[in-house]
Order: sequence, then C-alpha cells, then structure tokens
Amino acid sequence: MMKELERAKSYKVGYLNTMPADKDQFKATDSTRSFAQQMLHLAQANVFLMSISTDLEPLPFSIADLEHSPGAQKKDSVMNYITTSYDYCIQAVKNFDVNKWGEKKKIFGFEEPRLVLIMKTFEHQVHHRGQTTIYLRLLGLKPPSAGIFQ
Repeated sequence: MMKELERAKSYKVGYLNTMPADKDQFKATDSTRSFAQQMLHLAQANVFLMSISTDLEPLPFSIADLEHSPGAQKKDSVMNYITTSYDYCIQAVKNFDVNKWGEKKKIFGFEEPRLVLIMKTFEHQVHHRGQTTIYLRLLGLKPPSAGIFQ
C-alpha cells in the first residue's frame, strides 16, 4: 500500500508539473472545479479519509474548504498540499497496525473495514486525477505515464 501511495504521489506531481502555472485555474466546463481545485479537493480528501481509516490526527487543512481558499490556488501551494497529503497517507499506513485493518469504522452512515476505507481513499484520488486528465488533454498536453508496473 505504501508503494502504491508513493507511486500515486509521484504521478500527481507529474500532473502538476505538466500543467502550466498560468493554466491552474482552467476548467473543462464552467460548472466543474478548476484543475487546481480538483487537486486541492484530492489532497484534502486524502487526509480526511485516511484519518478516518487509521485514527491518525488529521492535518489542519483537512477541515478547511481548501479548494475554495484563495491562498491555496497557486501552483506552489497546490504542490505543497498534494505532496503533504500523500506523505500523511504514507505515514498513516506505515504506522498503522495491519492487524486492525479488519476492524469496522463508520463514515457517512456506512460501516466498512479499515482496509476498505484505505482502498476507498486510494480510489477517490484516482477518480479526481482521472478528471484532470481531461483538463490536460483539452489544453493539448500529454498526461504523464501512470507507471502502474514500475
């Protein structure tokens, strides 16, 4: 799981490096999040969902409306939030007792084993990264390779 989170972090950094800084506010349509907002939402959810999964104290930005924070929108801030969120997830998994992965936790009215919640955290970040693929393609940019079997 840690290896997959490391790969996911590297992949998101590649996406952020591919998107020009002057295009961070690009939206695929007016009713969607901007590229920066997608990444900020992803970072915030990484921390929130992993904190529920592992009981690790969440980082302060996990309880704020990060994607609408004007101070978070610049490329260097987005990069910081993304990398910090993945470092948090990696440490949460590394330090969590795997013998507790089967314990059930409640979230949003559902009860799931901790491992399932960790997997849903991973699934959520894949979902939002996938959305940003369209943003890059609409701008004529080539998304980085996933490196799934590296």
